[in-house]
Amino acid sequence: MLTKDLAICIRAVDYSETSQIVTFFTRANGKISAIAKGSKRPKSAFDGPLEMFSHGKIVFSDSSKDRLAVLTEFEQQAPVTHLANDLFALNCACFATELVEKLTNEYDPHPQLFDSFLRFLQNTKERRNPLALLILFQLSLLKEVGLQPVLNACVNCKTDLTGDWPQCYFSSSANGLICRDCENSFPDKIRLAKRAANCLSNLKSAARTDEKTLKEIEKVLIVHFANTLGHQPKMAKHILRRMSL
Repeated sequence: MLTKDLAICIRAVDYSETSQIVTFFTRANGKISAIAKGSKRPKSAFDGPLEMFSHGKIVFSDSSKDRLAVLTEFEQQAPVTHLANDLFALNCACFATELVEKLTNEYDPHPQLFDSFLRFLQNTKERRNPLALLILFQLSLLKEVGLQPVLNACVNCKTDLTGDWPQCYFSSSANGLICRDCENSFPDKIRLAKRAANCLSNLKSAARTDEKTLKEIEKVLIVHFANTLGHQPKMAKHILRRMSL
């Protein structure tokens, strides 16, 4: 049976001299792995080797959790070539892709996350702040996979976040913001400046937030993803290195 879907390539590795094994994040079928036979041939049915971030319409057959699907068609749309000219944007895109791969399961569709991921990749082309885009996407990802942190109140005592909070914290174990009265119960807490906490509670302001605040938020999110996954994502070190400059 042939299946049609929209897909973003999130991994591509050589399988033989002429073929590749690719991982797609698809809109209707979730994450799938497929063999692209002959994709490395000059006149392949896929217009050459498949590359990470390429996206478009795919057709695949023999989809099963127990074996690789077979990619039969790939109609690429508007290749994301602009990332080659912006190393930090490229690293942000690679980090986002790594998180998608690690936090989603095969054949578990998340159509809204697919749309958010594609929009994130396309928005980097418009020279928008890649760090702000990455933060917004990361929070969207956590929401779509059922791990949305509490960002508008203390997750412990339920007190709403207001300008009256003398201090703010984020706890990965609690999965959200913690107020000063509750912070002693969470040894993993990370202190947040009020501006950073307010930005997290009002994500529409992220595009207008200063770089220092964005860096503070991203450092907290990297710690949170490391705790969630049980290890620090590989691409995190590149983001941290860039933010330290």
